[in-house]
Amino acid sequence: YTAASTSDLSLVRFIRAELTRGYFLEHNEAKYTERRERVYTCLRIPKELEKLMIFGFFLCLDAFLYVFTLLPLRVLLALIRLLTLPCCSGTRILQPAQVCDVLKGFILVLCYSMMHYVDYSMMYHMIRGQSVIKLYIIYNMLEVADRLFSSFGQDILDALYWTATEPKERKRAHIGVIPHFLMAVLYVFLHAILIMVQATTLNVAFNSHNKSLLTIMMSNNFVEIKGSVFKKFEKNNLFQMSNSDIKERFTNYVLLLIVCLRNMEQFSWNPDHFWVLFPDVCMVIASEVAVDVVKHAFITKFNDITADVYSEYRASLAFDLVSSRQKNAYTDYSDTVSRRMGFIPLPLALLLIRVVTSSVKIQGSLSLVCVLLFYLGMITLKVLNSIVLLGKSCLYVKEANMEEKLFQKPPSAAPSRTSSRTNRVKYNSSPPEDIATSVTSQPIHNGDHSTSVLPNSESDQFLTTPDETEEKDLSQDGMELTHRAPKKDLLEIDRFTICGNRID
Repeated sequence: YTAASTSDLSLVRFIRAELTRGYFLEHNEAKYTERRERVYTCLRIPKELEKLMIFGFFLCLDAFLYVFTLLPLRVLLALIRLLTLPCCSGTRILQPAQVCDVLKGFILVLCYSMMHYVDYSMMYHMIRGQSVIKLYIIYNMLEVADRLFSSFGQDILDALYWTATEPKERKRAHIGVIPHFLMAVLYVFLHAILIMVQATTLNVAFNSHNKSLLTIMMSNNFVEIKGSVFKKFEKNNLFQMSNSDIKERFTNYVLLLIVCLRNMEQFSWNPDHFWVLFPDVCMVIASEVAVDVVKHAFITKFNDITADVYSEYRASLAFDLVSSRQKNAYTDYSDTVSRRMGFIPLPLALLLIRVVTSSVKIQGSLSLVCVLLFYLGMITLKVLNSIVLLGKSCLYVKEANMEEKLFQKPPSAAPSRTSSRTNRVKYNSSPPEDIATSVTSQPIHNGDHSTSVLPNSESDQFLTTPDETEEKDLSQDGMELTHRAPKKDLLEIDRFTICGNRID
């Protein structure tokens, strides 16, 4: 009896141990499989992130080249139309797109003339005389100020464009075009000065003997990891931060170009000096890429976000590009990039023009021929870049099954919000792939029907897709207010906000 009881008890213990072992094996299998997927996700992040960054870089480059290539031609043709107006009967003076182009041209000309009163050499020696710690603090303050300027500057430009193109039959509810124009000129000038101080500080870091300042400024990028990876991020917040990183990387490339131009000028364009700067330039670019990869890898790991989300971000940017090329587009492409990424090309282009004109001396007919060939080369690059981007964007939109959204009509304004929806404008521009078409053809602005077809937006945005809002519906039986859940569509994130890229 004792032997039988002992054997039964051993059998029970064996069965219990096997069942427990099987449960833990099954439980641990799921847990460790999830951890393995996280490792694979982290390994995929660099590839997917760099695909997004490269695509976004060329988007910014396309909007940046537009200022140097097609904008002067559009302004020239608009002025010719304005001067030959008596020869034209029964036509509008200037179409809305032409008015915005002329305003951009006047802003650039006025700000460029004001930039001549800023002495770059004196600014360089003033910054160079400061201590390393003080320069580090100044550089951090400049980065914060640049983000604040970018977030508010597009609103100033949008207010100017809408005020200048607003239908005349509407009741005047603004301070006038001239005050808005002066505010826009002041903003572009101050932002250009801010970027100039930023480039000068970077130039001082490159020319320091022990490179200590450059090392400290590069280490500042790794501080960004601390301020980002341990915070909770949703997909929308990560999208905003990704757009901000694209804009920041493109701006840094332009700053490095300005630093190289200034240094090459000081050494009489000696090519040997470029190879002295080249290792430092590569080190700055490598640190920027490494910080972005590490930051996004840990953010996706801690917030359980897959690497496929970057394909969605890329498709959203591609959708903006494709939709802005349509005939019934509500925004110019450069404004779409400015609104989506917080990248405003006017101040950066103004600074680059100022540096190039002061560094390169044009003398003789041969120099003029070289400038003309360089300009034609830039136009060719702009057109080719636009064609390739449009083809890739159509491919990305098709892969994301977003074609039907391209043909959806924008929602009309609610009756109770008609008064708040009147501050929108239908600003169309032709695609830049065809130079003759983009410069000469302008869409007709129908002021009578602009109210009914304008996009619906809750905030004071300009020419954009609807924002995510909580709309209220009044039920017929109970007369109770019911709230709709806010939409989380990536296409509705079309402003540069700091919540996705917090300043620490």
